[in-house]
Amino acid sequence: MRYANTDPELPDLVRRFVTPGRRYLRLGGSVLRLSGPERAVFALELVKAAAEVTPAELQVLLEGGWRERKTASWLIVVAGRTEFRSRIGELLLASEGPYAGAAYCVALATFGDRPDADLLCQYLDRYLPRPDLDYDQAFALGALLHLDAAVGSERASRFLDAGGLWQQWTDVSPRRDRDPQRYRAVVDELCSFADECAELFTSLDDA
Repeated sequence: MRYANTDPELPDLVRRFVTPGRRYLRLGGSVLRLSGPERAVFALELVKAAAEVTPAELQVLLEGGWRERKTASWLIVVAGRTEFRSRIGELLLASEGPYAGAAYCVALATFGDRPDADLLCQYLDRYLPRPDLDYDQAFALGALLHLDAAVGSERASRFLDAGGLWQQWTDVSPRRDRDPQRYRAVVDELCSFADECAELFTSLDDA
């Protein structure tokens, strides 16, 4: 992992792409609470950043901490850079740190293809049997449900069987919401925002 206080490349990339307007904090649930005009401004700024950043710079950001990885994942989504699918999947499966996992899930849900569902299933197979770990299991299931609805598949169904992995994971803690559709609804909203940005990105690219 690279650190901004010791790495020669990261500080400039953080200044240009991660911290403007506290972007790294707004990418996620916070963006859904923005007013219409605020959301439009934020989306345009995000799209411009996605158009500016290079693949090599994204690689560096994905080697940074959670702020850099979270931001890079969203820039990848907006620009539709599916070539980063495997790297995002690796980071999700590794779960090396907090706060970025939801962005990886949104990226895979937005890419919306079978390999993305495969990665989400791998994650759930690895981490749902670990009720002692409160990582991004709920968000990953929400992303898989989003994908199922988008492509007409039922990949999430085996996790939701009575007495299955989802129930086992949620039974351990009363704080965990057992309704997976609530997590899907959040992913749906974030993917909708991502799609808005992707359309804007395409329009700028065509201009």
